[in-house]
Amino acid sequence: MTGKGVNGSDSAAAYEILMDAIVTQRLEPSQKVSENILTDMFDISRTMARNIMEQLTVQQFLVSLSPRVTRVAPLTLIDVKQNFAMRKILQPAIFSMATPQIDHEEIAHLNEAVSHKGPIDDDETALRLLKANKEFNVYVAQKVNYPLLIQWVRQLEDTTMRIYWLYIKMMRAMPYTWDHQRELVEALRQDKADDVKKQTLTILTASEERVMKALFMHDQLYTQDLRLPTGKKD
Repeated sequence: MTGKGVNGSDSAAAYEILMDAIVTQRLEPSQKVSENILTDMFDISRTMARNIMEQLTVQQFLVSLSPRVTRVAPLTLIDVKQNFAMRKILQPAIFSMATPQIDHEEIAHLNEAVSHKGPIDDDETALRLLKANKEFNVYVAQKVNYPLLIQWVRQLEDTTMRIYWLYIKMMRAMPYTWDHQRELVEALRQDKADDVKKQTLTILTASEERVMKALFMHDQLYTQDLRLPTGKKD
């Protein structure tokens, strides 16, 4: 993947580019970053780099160790477990609460963007599917109309992208099946809140089991940071 510049005033686009770099490990876990590094890598202004670094630090995707040292936040097994634990608490309830407010045509459209047949063999497809999965989940959360909750969901989903990226690179697939997703969408379509809650938890539980199994199968990921081995990134 190569860097790309953005319009000097388009901070949202710059933020997305940097977040994509963290997800795909172009900016690796625990890698040192600075205004100069980000400016050189992504062709953005120092002011924009500084502002985005501050935002990513608040969201805990960057860690400030001292006034002069900032690193990409580590990604550890504990982070993976905590992410799934928090989503298993929040997401089933959110989806259940949002069920009556769902636009069925919109959710079908978002669901179609998540679907993919065959192995996921390239980074562009992997990132596209991860973003579609995030968009699907954020859309549902927005229907609950709790601004603070939506903010939490976005942050959890960005961490989920980091985790699922590892799984896709190892297994060439998303960690849940299309059958799981189809059953969730059908429950949403029928406005069955209890079934929605059940299917959401089923997806999360199955995904957690597959992700953890995949991580434990790969000895090269037995480090503090879950970092892809050199040569494994496209």
